[in-house]
Order: sequence, then structure tokens, then C-alpha cells
Amino acid sequence: MENSTLTKSIHLLLLGILLISFLPPSFASPPPSPVKCTTNSTTNCTVTNAYRTFPDRSTCHASRVVYPTSEQKLVEIVANATASKTKMKVVTRFSHSIPKLSCPGGSNGLIISTRNLDHVVNMDNTTMKITVESGVTMKELIEEAAKGNLVIPYVPYWWGLTIGGVLSTGAHGSSLKGKGSAVHEYVTEIRLVTPAPANQSYASVRVLKVGDLDLDATKVSLGVLGVISQVTLQLQPMFKRSLTYVTRNDSDLADQAISFGQQHEFADITWFPGQRKVVYRKDDRVSVNISGSGVFDYIGFRPTATLAIKVNRFTEDRLEANKNADGKCAYSELTASTLALLAYGLTNNGLIFTGYPVIGYQNKMEASGGCAFGSEDGLFTACPWDPRLEGSFFHQTTVSIPLNKVKEFILDMQKLRDLQPNALCGLELYGGVLMRYAKASSAYLGKESDVIDFDITYYRSHDPMTPRLYEDFMEEIEQMALFKYGGLPHWGKNRNLAFDGIIRRYNKSQSFLEVKDRYDPDRLFSSEWSDQILGLNGSVIVKKAGCALEGLCICSEDIHCAPDNGYYCRPGKVYEDARVCTDVNLSSENLKLIQGI
Repeated sequence: MENSTLTKSIHLLLLGILLISFLPPSFASPPPSPVKCTTNSTTNCTVTNAYRTFPDRSTCHASRVVYPTSEQKLVEIVANATASKTKMKVVTRFSHSIPKLSCPGGSNGLIISTRNLDHVVNMDNTTMKITVESGVTMKELIEEAAKGNLVIPYVPYWWGLTIGGVLSTGAHGSSLKGKGSAVHEYVTEIRLVTPAPANQSYASVRVLKVGDLDLDATKVSLGVLGVISQVTLQLQPMFKRSLTYVTRNDSDLADQAISFGQQHEFADITWFPGQRKVVYRKDDRVSVNISGSGVFDYIGFRPTATLAIKVNRFTEDRLEANKNADGKCAYSELTASTLALLAYGLTNNGLIFTGYPVIGYQNKMEASGGCAFGSEDGLFTACPWDPRLEGSFFHQTTVSIPLNKVKEFILDMQKLRDLQPNALCGLELYGGVLMRYAKASSAYLGKESDVIDFDITYYRSHDPMTPRLYEDFMEEIEQMALFKYGGLPHWGKNRNLAFDGIIRRYNKSQSFLEVKDRYDPDRLFSSEWSDQILGLNGSVIVKKAGCALEGLCICSEDIHCAPDNGYYCRPGKVYEDARVCTDVNLSSENLKLIQGI
């Protein structure tokens, strides 16, 4: 009966994906605001993120929210809050950061939304620079630059990020060429509104340009220095890209990973460890004179039928509840084959895919995300993670591994996978392990060295006390990446444990903290969360029953797991220093396999 239900669910999902793959983005329902208020729409508010929950599932309260429409208004807001010693935090239009970066300190804090700071201030074709307000999205930035036949060379793949959010979290695309794939490396000026003393009217606009030492602090700011008002970026002349996806066995991935990133400007790798498959993205800059009008509209970022979203989550919930690893693997194979069948969202002419390579203008190939920019009021289609649908709900572990340690990390992941081949299939339901390249950064809190960024998304239960199938495997990979291989977490993703003591690994963290003290001496832009991750007060680790299930701690006692469900704290299988929540009720055959008996 269970297998029959699974088969029907899979067929429904596949049919939904195939049907909606041709729907235009205008059919999408825009996501809900991350700010909700109960009185007059601007007071007695809560703020969260696009997924409607922070890693610790806490609710973040604030006394009110404001929506400035200009730098002048922003200065007035910061001045009034500074005069009254009110805590402040900035929230973006869609708020896609998973950690609590947007939560102000105390329940009487102020939320400053950049939703209406969405104007293009200046476009200079001669110098190839564009100045935008901080609430401008990647979609708007890309489109405006293209009007002048210019492009920003590297951006995150998702349209729904604002330039202010990108700079606050160090978001990036994938490349080892030039200055690398981080957007902040192409910043030439930042205007930042910060608190000021009374004799300076309580707020000041700091203008930081190339050559100013403090610019390297503001490039990745975590929102603790003030409010970014405007950003100026150095653009490049329009070019085209030639993209081909190649699928291979993962047997030589550890050897190929580094060299592949050096062979192609926009290279990335998607790894399906359970299937032992790797999808290599051969993606390079080519002349605009080469024929091609390709478009990359990634399937996972398109408007998705609500029925497909619900069926997808229902199916995964059932597989988890029944500990059906074989079913997850079958489902992951279907997901991967469907993506490949639809060329991951690539078309050769904006309508259909006719074959590789797909050649298109940079502004049509570098990012997508139509599901966030619809105008419909109904929920016929939406983003898969739209919280109103109780659809996709997940954890993310995104860690940058230094290039000189990547080979051993991949080999360790493969050793772990080989102990129980079905254990990692769950990662593949979320598109597999995305591996992106990034260079050492000039930002104080940017990448410390050239890295591969391993982006891993996996199932999260709506019940924080419910463990996941093969929970211990993902926990071991997470701890292995962070501690054995010295990886650095993405500031806008990850669970709490990734940030514990992390600030000490940044060589210029003290310089960043000194800038923070000068710009905001009363710590009005600080919060309990930011103080914890910056090592100023307390720890992000929360020790309580079930804390390891949500990444609030690393288990040291069985109660940190789910002993009532048979999950106990045990050493890692490959990385023995890890402490993970292991299901001891596995069959004796699987236990022998996992333990290498």
C-alpha cells in the first residue's frame, strides 16, 4: 500500500513539474512579507525570514517597522532611534537569510525595511558604473545594467536577493577568475547610514570608496555597522556565455574538483552522491558575435504548481515517517532525471531546449527566480518554500572548504557514503550537493582563501523533536566540514552550531570589530544573535533536549538526540571526533554494514 501511494505521488509530482515548466513567471504568487504587524500595519510586529522560522524557531518581536523611501528619510529614522537608544535591524524585501541577522535586540526594537529603497540612482556608461539603493534586487540590477549593454560579471543564482542583503552576507556566484565570484569584490563605493553623537544630529552618512580601509569592513557587514543606503558597482561590457552540462560517474570527483574550476570561468559542480553521479557545468564567456539567444530559467526557481509543492512534501514526509531509504533513492533518481530531461531550465531561444551548448547573453544566463516576482493574488503557483503552503522545509549546511583540503573532504564524504549508499539520497531531493568556486576576499569577513563552497540542503521536520532518516550521516558531514577541514560557514545560511566560535577563524576579525565600535559605539545595530556570532557575549549553542536534531548543539548526551525514538549520541563513523545522533534501531544487517563489521 505504501509503495502504491509513493508511486502515485511521484507521478503526480512529475506531471506537475512538466506542466508548470512552461508557465510564464507572471503566474506566480509573490511570497509573503517577512514582517507581520498587528496594529496599523506598522506596530507590534514580528520579523522572520522567507521560510518563516529561524534556526532556533524563536519568534522575533519589534515595536514597529518603517519603510524609508530615500536616504534622507533613512537618516531621519536612524537619528530618531539613536536619540532614543532604540535597537535597530534591517530586513530586506524577501529576507532569504536563514540565521537571525534581521532580529533587533529586545522586544522594543525597530525594523528598518529596505523594500522601498529600490531605485537606480545613477547609470554611467562611460565609467561602466551603476549606483543603486540597497533594496534593489539582483533581478532589477541585472536588467538595469543590461539596458546600457553592461553586466555584473558574477552574482548568486537567485534573483530574489537585494544588493544590501548580498553585501551583508557575502553572497556569491561561482568562479576563480579575475576577482572571483563574490559580488562585494566589484563594489567601488558604499553609502552607509550610522548612528552619530548629538552634535552630529544623531546620524551620519559615511561614504566609503576604493582606497578607504573601512570599505573592506562594510563589504561583508552582517548588518551590524548601520544601514546600507546606496551601492556603486563596477560593471563590464555585455558578453555571452556558452553552457554545457556533462554528467559523469563520481569516482574521480576528488581529483577533478579543483582542476575543473580552473578550466571554466563559471564552472560549478552538482553532486548526487547516492547515485554516484556528478553534473559538471562547463560554462565560459564567449563573444557577443557568436550566435545564440539562450535563457537559463532554473526549474527550482520557477513558479511551481501548489499541488506539486504539497505532493512533494507529503511524499517526503511519508518516506521519512516510514524510514523508507529505498523510496528516497528512487525519488531522488526521478528528481535528477527530470532536471536533466528539462535541461535544468535552459532553453536555446527562450522557449525550447534543442541541445548543448546553450549560448546566450550574460543577463539572461546568470540568475533566475521568476517565482518571487509574480503579481497574482491567488496561490495557483508559488515558490516551493512558500510558508503558506507548508511545502518545502529544510536545513541548509553551506561551508567553504579551502582548495587544498577539498580532495580529502570529498574522499571522506565518499567513504561515509559507501558505508550506507542509501543514506545520502535525501540530499538529492533538493538538487544534490552544489559546489561553487570562490576566491580569497579583500573583505574582513569574506573568504579567507580560495575555496569550494559546498551547499547542502536536506529535510527538516515541522516537529523539532522528530529526528531525520540517517540523521547521523548529515551531522557527520557538517562537523567534518567545519572542524576537520576548517571550513567557514556562509553567513546567510547554516544552523547554529556552524557559527560557534567562528569569528576567531577570520584573520581580520579584530579590524572588523574595531570598525563596528567606531560606527556604532552604543551597539544599537547589535543583537543577542550578532553578539554571539561575533564572540562578544555568549554562545549560539543551546543545550537542551533534542538540541542536536536542529543543529542548536552537537550532542554530548543522549538526551540531546531523541532516545525515545531510538536515536542516541554516538561517535562518527569516518570522522570519529564527530558526535552524532544515530538510530540504533536499524536492522542488524545495516548496523554491521555501517560499523564495518
